[in-house]
Amino acid sequence: MTELFRQIDHIGIAVFDIDRALELYRDRMGMRPGLRRKIEAEKVEVQFLELPGTKIELLAPTADDSPIARFLARRGEGLHHITYAVADVALALAELAARGIEAIDQEPRPGAEGKDVAFLYPKSAGGVLVELQSE
Repeated sequence: MTELFRQIDHIGIAVFDIDRALELYRDRMGMRPGLRRKIEAEKVEVQFLELPGTKIELLAPTADDSPIARFLARRGEGLHHITYAVADVALALAELAARGIEAIDQEPRPGAEGKDVAFLYPKSAGGVLVELQSE
């Protein structure tokens, strides 16, 4: 069986407000902010926090009908997804499909950092929303 997952790239955390969340993660916990941007197509704003060997991605909705807004309405703030680095997202999707893992995205698409990404259904991934991201 081919080894697909290289490492944990980042962990996504849904928040109502990034600036308020930064008071905790940056100001009180001492994490160093990195890339921050809005992704209009996903109706989300993201803020990465840099840690040795991985990152935290804060995700806040920019519209009431965004997927993150729906997530927050159902579950509140907290863990949203885990992202694994893979060598090739399309290849990983094909191999996982052959293993019976269902993907939300049938093809890779651009992610927040400009790398290819795709998501797996939580019901196929042990109850966890999994993102695959190219290295």
